[in-house]
Amino acid sequence: MHEVGMMQNLLNSAIELAKQGGAEHIRLVQMRVGEASGVIPESLELAFDVVKQGTIAAAAQLQIDRIPTVCYCAQCNVEFVPTDLLNECPHCHQINTEVKHGKEFELEFLEVL
Repeated sequence: MHEVGMMQNLLNSAIELAKQGGAEHIRLVQMRVGEASGVIPESLELAFDVVKQGTIAAAAQLQIDRIPTVCYCAQCNVEFVPTDLLNECPHCHQINTEVKHGKEFELEFLEVL
């Protein structure tokens, strides 16, 4: 489960930011996770419960904002929400499209004390 390592890195960054701001506790960790990131949000929640133990985030809640996948087709100059794993353009059926949104894995907000 690579989500444990990813969550450990994200939590380490959150703790460092909180301490730099003079916080003693983290109450909420809010993050953005894209559908195309390859990360399973439910696994992140389980990983968070494990890695927060013994830290200033031990009592923190995790909020995950899921970001839908949005692709761009240069041939049609159009953005679209894909309906398959190939990210096929619904207009020209090109599969060489760019994922514009949906790969996010980032810390968005901390609530600290």
